[in-house]
Amino acid sequence: MMIAHEEIVRQIEKAVYELLRLERDDFNSPQLMVVGCSTSEIHGSQIGKAGQPELGGLVAQTIMRCAEACGVQLAFQCCEHLNRALVVERKTAERYNLEIVSAVPYPSAGGSCASAAYRLMRAPVLVETVRADAGIDIGETLIGMHLRPVAIPIRLKISSIGMARVTVARTRPKLIGGSRARYELDDQ
Repeated sequence: MMIAHEEIVRQIEKAVYELLRLERDDFNSPQLMVVGCSTSEIHGSQIGKAGQPELGGLVAQTIMRCAEACGVQLAFQCCEHLNRALVVERKTAERYNLEIVSAVPYPSAGGSCASAAYRLMRAPVLVETVRADAGIDIGETLIGMHLRPVAIPIRLKISSIGMARVTVARTRPKLIGGSRARYELDDQ
């Protein structure tokens, strides 16, 4: 069953805006979001088996537009053929002092979405790792290695994009200390 591109755009917008606009006391406002995406899964195939470059462009463009509207920088995770490196804007790499690595993602080595993001960005580079404070994983691509500790899974109103399951998370600061530690300021 093929899902119309307009429906996929609507699903992505709904998921990204819900994730980025979620307000909770223990969350910092997200500054950097990692994106993992399997266009094969969106299309209804097994991950890594039927990449869809046109669909990757649609997903990347939609997420980039939503993130820009929310003031959030992006890191698009490549597939395991590029060791899950990430596509970011050069200014993002510089801001977060990220180590730039040498490769150019293509649909067959990097993934359709990450390679599309590389071509859509103004000054793209690949970095080895990030510590993002939010993430969206479309198709179970395993983005957890690029989230800050402590990641909190969020249950969205939408559970899939196309045929792919969608999982999202935000992070919160670690709670440190022992039995005397407090986490809120009182009047004492």
